[in-house]
Amino acid sequence: MLAAQRDAEIARLLRSQDFVSFKQFCQRLETSPATIRRDLGRLEARGIIERVRGGARLKVDARTAAGDQLLGASFEQNRGRNAEQKAQIGRAAANLCSPNEAIIIDGGTTTFQMCEHLAVLNLQVLTNSLHIVNELLQQAGSRVSVPGGAIFREQNIILSPFEDDGSSRYHASKLFMGAAAIGAKGIMQADAVLIQAERKLLGKADQSIVLVDSSKFLSSASFVVCGLNDIDVVITDGGARESDIAMLKSHNIEVVIAR
Repeated sequence: MLAAQRDAEIARLLRSQDFVSFKQFCQRLETSPATIRRDLGRLEARGIIERVRGGARLKVDARTAAGDQLLGASFEQNRGRNAEQKAQIGRAAANLCSPNEAIIIDGGTTTFQMCEHLAVLNLQVLTNSLHIVNELLQQAGSRVSVPGGAIFREQNIILSPFEDDGSSRYHASKLFMGAAAIGAKGIMQADAVLIQAERKLLGKADQSIVLVDSSKFLSSASFVVCGLNDIDVVITDGGARESDIAMLKSHNIEVVIAR
């Protein structure tokens, strides 16, 4: 298990219970006490957890925020960044949808731009974004489902630290998701809770489609959601460098340049 995956699992465990012992960490992550101590030290340095005798717990401010906000910028802060490119990408993504299809739209400011183009398609949509729910509910033909979990207010997104969030029987032909960054290591996000949710979504769709404006190739983030080999299509804008496009195509990813 990679360090980022262990960090995500540690965060998930600590959000589900107040205290977790070193022994529990070792058993759940199937790794050595020395590795766990290094992981906890790294998370403590970032201000996420505090080590106590025999184990660790979330810091009080992190525990208070767990149902309220995620690491990274809020939805409203992100919405205005590269707005024109996001609108183009959202329209291109909607064009990949077929009438009466079952799809998943992960929360994000770029995936949100798909909504206005979906009204005539009569889609079945699973989404964890209340922003997307509000848009789709105005479309008479769109049927909307949401998973169970806590609402993170700043992103207006529903996430659950538990394996069963009520969506286990949902299957879609396409998953549309955004990212904080994309690079040779794969698709990245800023918060460990996000990657747990997005990995669950990846297993529910036949095709995974990533929507990223070209600035995301120049960004970095802490946690890897998945490798490039797990992605089928990337939709980006004309600002993407030739080297970025070549990197994606070397992993047999179809690249769509939105105009």
